[in-house]
Amino acid sequence: ARSPMEAKARSAGGRFEVRDGWSVALGYTGPPERALAAAAWADASHLGKLQLQGRAEALDAAAGTGLSFGTALRADGAWWCRLTATRALVIGAGPPVGERMRETGGVEVLDVTSNFAALTIAGPQAREVFARFCALDLRPAVTPVGALRPGSIARQPGILIREDHDRYLFLFGWATGEYMWDVVADACGHLGGGPVTLDALGAVPEPEVVNA
Repeated sequence: ARSPMEAKARSAGGRFEVRDGWSVALGYTGPPERALAAAAWADASHLGKLQLQGRAEALDAAAGTGLSFGTALRADGAWWCRLTATRALVIGAGPPVGERMRETGGVEVLDVTSNFAALTIAGPQAREVFARFCALDLRPAVTPVGALRPGSIARQPGILIREDHDRYLFLFGWATGEYMWDVVADACGHLGGGPVTLDALGAVPEPEVVNA
């Protein structure tokens, strides 16, 4: 499987390998530290995404704790996001999570990995990058680490999670992948940033519940 942004990434100097059935960037021209000194972006479209549908109590039981609106729970190496009272999205979930969910009574599981493309923007200028194409209020007092913010991103419906102090993951429609790459590349490029691999960003912090 290939990200809708792979052609753009290759044009930017990306080199690829296949991991778990996905073509994933393993490097770009130039050291990632240079891009990360300002703001870098990484294609995260290959991360598994599961939609859970069921009663609110069943979704909470599947997550192992209560899921709250506006907050993403970090557990099992994935983000658990309540979107409505009866629908949640699990981002970064591997096959074992999906198998366990299917064994949970009252929860319908649908793999929507290829419905949502995703980018991660990281670096000290990451918030400034978003300010160039997004009206979401990402000030730390309003959007702390672990915050979940659905909204308009570059005039497209999106879902944003603040993964760490200078790191944001956001999802958008698969068909808009190339457009979103161009928007982010333009915003980061003006600040001296560039594309990197998701590996170059390092692991997401793994507390059971992420707070500010």
